[in-house]
Amino acid sequence: MSSRYVYGIVSDEDALEFETDAVGDGERVYPITHGRLAALVSDVETTDPEETDENTRRHDEVLREIMEHDGGRTVVPMQFGMAFEGNRALKNVLRGARPAFRRAMRDVRDSVELGLKVVREEGSEVDREVIDAAIGDELEPIAEDSVEGDLFSDRLVTNRSYLVDRDDREAFDEAVARLEAEYDDLTFRYSGPFAPYSFVDVHVGAR
Repeated sequence: MSSRYVYGIVSDEDALEFETDAVGDGERVYPITHGRLAALVSDVETTDPEETDENTRRHDEVLREIMEHDGGRTVVPMQFGMAFEGNRALKNVLRGARPAFRRAMRDVRDSVELGLKVVREEGSEVDREVIDAAIGDELEPIAEDSVEGDLFSDRLVTNRSYLVDRDDREAFDEAVARLEAEYDDLTFRYSGPFAPYSFVDVHVGAR
């Protein structure tokens, strides 16, 4: 019997079904609903799908399809690997975590995640705190929220993820472009949109 691989949670009114290249060679994404929540899933032959480059790419691309469908969907994304033995096990999770899912959905409603890394050239000296503050002054008023990522390299000046309302996406893009023009001695690595992983804190265990 196949298992249910979960990409994300949407409201029941945003439930949708579509054909796509899904995780584990699945071909269709469809909803499993409970109350006013719907888990968007595909069928897999295991509860422990292998975290290959291909599978993680498909996971992210399915989430992007959901987010962009018909003008945009609010989705609470699940981390890679959330697979359940059947509908009953999944519905039990939807029931038990319903308050957390509803709260997360309100937090990220109509928003996407955008990432910005700013990198200095090898050997150059910059005042990281001043530049980071200037970037924040430009971008924070547009964003709904932001979280700082690890500065995993001594060349990183800024590493931050932003939660941005879809209607403010163009204004945010323009603000990043202005900063990039102002600090032309730094490299701006601007990415997204992504599902808002960094702004969701719902922990459930696959079974």
